[in-house]
Amino acid sequence: MTLSNSGKQRVPSKQTKSQPSFETTLAELETLVEQLESGELELADSLDKFKRGIELSKQCRAMLDQAQQTIDEVMASDALPDSGDEQSPEK
Repeated sequence: MTLSNSGKQRVPSKQTKSQPSFETTLAELETLVEQLESGELELADSLDKFKRGIELSKQCRAMLDQAQQTIDEVMASDALPDSGDEQSPEK
Protein backbone atom coordinates (compact mmCIF):
# COMPACT_ATOMS: atom_id res chain seq x y z
CA MET A 1 0.00 0.00 0.00
CA THR A 2 1.03 3.55 -0.59
CA LEU A 3 0.15 6.76 1.15
CA SER A 4 -1.97 9.35 -0.57
CA ASN A 5 -1.41 13.09 -0.25
CA SER A 6 -3.72 13.12 2.77
CA GLY A 7 -1.50 10.57 4.53
CA LYS A 8 -4.11 7.80 4.41
CA GLN A 9 -3.30 4.40 3.02
CA ARG A 10 -4.36 3.81 -0.54
CA VAL A 11 -5.00 0.34 -1.94
CA PRO A 12 -2.98 -0.13 -5.12
CA SER A 13 -4.95 -0.89 -8.25
CA LYS A 14 -4.75 -4.49 -9.40
CA GLN A 15 -5.57 -3.40 -12.93
CA THR A 16 -2.81 -4.09 -15.41
CA LYS A 17 -2.14 -2.44 -18.74
CA SER A 18 -3.58 -5.48 -20.52
CA GLN A 19 -6.85 -5.28 -18.57
CA PRO A 20 -9.23 -2.48 -19.59
CA SER A 21 -10.92 -0.34 -16.97
CA PHE A 22 -14.41 -1.06 -15.66
CA GLU A 23 -15.76 1.91 -17.60
CA THR A 24 -14.20 0.72 -20.87
CA THR A 25 -15.49 -2.81 -20.35
CA LEU A 26 -18.97 -1.58 -19.49
CA ALA A 27 -19.04 0.73 -22.53
CA GLU A 28 -18.16 -2.19 -24.81
CA LEU A 29 -20.85 -4.30 -23.17
CA GLU A 30 -23.44 -1.55 -23.64
CA THR A 31 -22.49 -1.28 -27.33
CA LEU A 32 -22.94 -5.02 -27.77
CA VAL A 33 -26.35 -4.90 -26.09
CA GLU A 34 -27.47 -2.11 -28.42
CA GLN A 35 -26.30 -4.10 -31.43
CA LEU A 36 -28.08 -7.23 -30.24
CA GLU A 37 -31.27 -5.33 -29.46
CA SER A 38 -31.31 -3.74 -32.92
CA GLY A 39 -32.21 -7.11 -34.43
CA GLU A 40 -30.15 -6.34 -37.53
CA LEU A 41 -27.34 -8.86 -36.96
CA GLU A 42 -26.98 -12.23 -38.62
CA LEU A 43 -27.48 -15.18 -36.31
CA ALA A 44 -23.77 -16.09 -36.25
CA ASP A 45 -22.82 -12.49 -35.45
CA SER A 46 -25.46 -12.35 -32.74
CA LEU A 47 -24.07 -15.49 -31.13
CA ASP A 48 -20.51 -14.17 -31.25
CA LYS A 49 -21.56 -10.86 -29.72
CA PHE A 50 -23.63 -12.66 -27.10
CA LYS A 51 -20.61 -14.77 -26.09
CA ARG A 52 -18.44 -11.64 -25.91
CA GLY A 53 -21.12 -9.94 -23.84
CA ILE A 54 -21.09 -12.80 -21.33
CA GLU A 55 -17.30 -12.49 -21.04
CA LEU A 56 -17.54 -8.74 -20.51
CA SER A 57 -20.31 -9.18 -17.98
CA LYS A 58 -18.14 -11.58 -15.98
CA GLN A 59 -15.22 -9.13 -16.12
CA CYS A 60 -17.44 -6.29 -14.88
CA ARG A 61 -18.79 -8.48 -12.07
CA ALA A 62 -15.25 -9.42 -10.99
CA MET A 63 -14.20 -5.76 -10.93
CA LEU A 64 -17.31 -4.81 -8.94
CA ASP A 65 -16.67 -7.65 -6.49
CA GLN A 66 -13.08 -6.43 -6.02
CA ALA A 67 -14.30 -2.88 -5.45
CA GLN A 68 -16.83 -4.12 -2.88
CA GLN A 69 -14.10 -6.08 -1.09
CA THR A 70 -11.93 -2.96 -0.97
CA ILE A 71 -14.84 -0.93 0.42
CA ASP A 72 -15.54 -3.60 3.05
CA GLU A 73 -11.87 -3.62 4.09
CA VAL A 74 -11.76 0.18 4.36
CA MET A 75 -15.00 0.28 6.34
CA ALA A 76 -13.75 -2.45 8.67
CA SER A 77 -10.46 -0.65 9.29
CA ASP A 78 -12.28 2.65 9.86
CA ALA A 79 -14.54 0.94 12.40
CA LEU A 80 -11.56 0.28 14.65
CA PRO A 81 -10.92 3.14 17.08
CA ASP A 82 -7.70 5.03 16.48
CA SER A 83 -5.43 5.28 19.49
CA GLY A 84 -5.68 8.69 21.11
CA ASP A 85 -8.53 9.93 18.95
CA GLU A 86 -11.26 8.80 21.30
CA GLN A 87 -11.41 9.66 24.93
CA SER A 88 -13.31 7.62 27.43
CA PRO A 89 -16.33 9.38 28.83
CA GLU A 90 -15.78 10.73 32.30
CA LYS A 91 -18.31 9.98 34.99
